Amino acid sequence: MKVLYYDCFSGISGDMNLGAMIDLGVDENYLINELNKLSINEEFSIEIKKDERKGISGTKVDVILNKLEHGYHHNEEHHHGEHHHRSFKDIEKIINESLLEESVKVISLSIFRKLAEAEGKVHNKDLYQVHFHEVGAVDSIVDIVGAAICFQYLNVDKILCSPVQLGGGFVKCAHGVIPVPAPAVMEVLKGVPVKMGAVPFETTTPTGAAILKTMVSKFTEEKEFIVEAIGYGVGNRDTEIPNLLRVYLGRVEKKQEFYFKENCFILECNIDDMNPEIYDYVYHKLFKQGALDVFITSIMMKKGRPGVKLSVLCHKDNKEELKKILFKETSTLGVRECSMVRDVLKRDFSVVKTSYGDIRVKKAYVDEEDVKVKAEYDDCKKAALEYNVPIRKVLREVYNSIK
Repeated sequence: MKVLYYDCFSGISGDMNLGAMIDLGVDENYLINELNKLSINEEFSIEIKKDERKGISGTKVDVILNKLEHGYHHNEEHHHGEHHHRSFKDIEKIINESLLEESVKVISLSIFRKLAEAEGKVHNKDLYQVHFHEVGAVDSIVDIVGAAICFQYLNVDKILCSPVQLGGGFVKCAHGVIPVPAPAVMEVLKGVPVKMGAVPFETTTPTGAAILKTMVSKFTEEKEFIVEAIGYGVGNRDTEIPNLLRVYLGRVEKKQEFYFKENCFILECNIDDMNPEIYDYVYHKLFKQGALDVFITSIMMKKGRPGVKLSVLCHKDNKEELKKILFKETSTLGVRECSMVRDVLKRDFSVVKTSYGDIRVKKAYVDEEDVKVKAEYDDCKKAALEYNVPIRKVLREVYNSIK
C-alpha cells in the first residue's frame, strides 16, 4: 500500500504543496501540460526552480500571472486597486469545461467547495455568493487543480498528515490586518490537530488548509511505513525554522487488514437532573469540537431515579476540550474517562454528481470490496430542501449513480 505523509512543521500553502510534489517525483512537464487544459491557461505561467531554506534543498513553485488587461505576481499583494472577481460558480464552470480527467475535476471541486464554504461561513455568505479576487482566484485554481493532478499522478492509497503549524502574528488581507490564523483557515481546520506560534508569520494559507482537510484521511504523528522518497516544497519567507513543506512517499509491506486500529478515549457521565431538550445543543457542541461519536444510554440511578449515561468517543488531542463542554453545558459534577482501541473499517470519500447537485458518498471496505455505501445525509437534506423534493428521491438517484 502506497502512503503519502504531509509533515507540516512549517505549515502549508498551495505553492509549497506543488513544490513538494515535484520534489517528491511528480513530473513537472506533466503537471504543466495538464494545467494547460484549463481555459485560463493564458492567464498564468509556472516557474519552477531549486531553492533552499536553512541549508535544506527543495523545489520552489511560483505562479506568474501574465499581463492580459493587467498582471500580477503570485507573491504580490492582491488587494490593491479594483479587480474583477470570480465566483465559485465561475470556477466550477472553468474546471468542469476543461479537458482534465474526471477524477481530477472531482478532487479539485471538492477542495474548492471546502474553501468556499469556509469563506462563506466567515463572511456570512451563501456558497454561490462567495467571490474570489480574480488575481487570487487564478492562484487558487492553479494551486488546487495542480494538487489534484499530483494526487492522481502519485496514485497513493492513503494520505496522512502531522498536526498543522499555523504560525502567529498578523497578516494583511483585503479587509485589513487580522491575527493569525486567518478565520478561513480555522474554519477549514475545525477538528484537525494544529500547532501555533512557531514563527510570527502566517504559515498555513486557506488553500493549503483546504487541500489537507479534503484529502487527508488521518492526522497523526505516527509514521508506520517504509520511506521511499522525500520531497521539500520551499516557501516564500526565510524564517527561524526552515520554511519548507516536507512530504514522504512510503509503502506498507505487511498485508493490510480490512480495518485499522485506532487509539481513542471514551468520556462518560451519568445525568438525572437535566432538561432533555438541552441534549441536542450539547450534541452539536461536542461534534463541532471533534467528537467521533456521542450517544446516550438509559440507566436507573440511585433512589430509583431514571437517568442517562452520556458517552463521548474521542481522540486524545481534543479530550480535554470535550470534558470542558460536558462540565460547562451539562449538570454533571464528574466525568469518567477510559482509554481503548477501536477497529475501524477502511473507507474513502467521493463526490457523486446528481441532478440535485454534488453529493458526498462514503464507502467502507472489507477485503478490498466496498460493502457499505452511504450518502452524506446533510448533503441530501440540503439538496432536498433546495429543490423541494422528497429526500428519498435524492437518495435514490445517488445510489443509482454509484451502482
